[in-house]
Amino acid sequence: MLAAMQRSPLNVVLSSGTSISSTALMADSAWRAVAYCLHPRVIYLSLLPLILAATGLGLLGWFGWEPGVAAVRQALDTWGISHNVLAWLDRAGLSFLRTAAAPFLLVLMVVPLVIVVCLLLVAGLMTPSLVKLVRHRRFPQLLDRDATPWWRSLLWSAGASITALALFVVSLPLWLMPIFAVLVPPVIWGWLTYRVMAFDTLVDVASPTEREVLLKRHHGSLLGMGILCGYIGAAPAALWAMGALTVILAPLMVLLSVWLYTLVFAFSSLWFAHFLLSALQAQRQASPSSSVSGDTVDIHIGTST
Repeated sequence: MLAAMQRSPLNVVLSSGTSISSTALMADSAWRAVAYCLHPRVIYLSLLPLILAATGLGLLGWFGWEPGVAAVRQALDTWGISHNVLAWLDRAGLSFLRTAAAPFLLVLMVVPLVIVVCLLLVAGLMTPSLVKLVRHRRFPQLLDRDATPWWRSLLWSAGASITALALFVVSLPLWLMPIFAVLVPPVIWGWLTYRVMAFDTLVDVASPTEREVLLKRHHGSLLGMGILCGYIGAAPAALWAMGALTVILAPLMVLLSVWLYTLVFAFSSLWFAHFLLSALQAQRQASPSSSVSGDTVDIHIGTST
């Protein structure tokens, strides 16, 4: 029975009798997540990570911006390849970019750290509250099956974050090629989002066995959701395409980016909550008396938001 549940995709039967696939469940969960982002509690919770991140980044920008730019500029001056690149910019008539190179590279190194910090803050502060909100409104019949210590969730998130940062550092040379610069970062952040959000959504409501089955059975869908969230999360980076004005307004731009990233992660948390709680309900109702076959697991889910 357990093996069959791991192999078979989820087939959801709405209260109207309409059967939808796991892909359709992803779409259904996505629009619900967008609607929930307008909930006053979600808007309020999105400000908490912003305040904490803004305080930390404000102190870092106030005390560390100029030393950081100076350190990056010194590193560029001692690196042979940078001399060739800067000389090419001079020949191409883009010498004004020479002064912006160090601040831009510093921002390029800081923003990924901001993303990770926001993700951990959302996972630690927002995800439990958002999961409770979804459970209360859509799945009040789901009972807790496990009381996981807080430090296990912290270790899981920290391990996934360290792995993502390691992948980021290793993949940096690939970013010199445009195709990899477009593909690699969202995939890394998408994988991190999937690992952290999926675990924190199920940390209390599902038993370890149920959690393992769900993560294996819906691995493809969850990873796809994470990668899509990674690409959505890359959208705030467009704020940094304002040229020299970006350097002047760097502290404000960082804070605005943090808030936008926080909203994206709030949407991601809600998306995973709607999807995984639906899947968990389906898994618990899958029994010898349920509509179970080798290919599908059917469940009736209310269409209310």
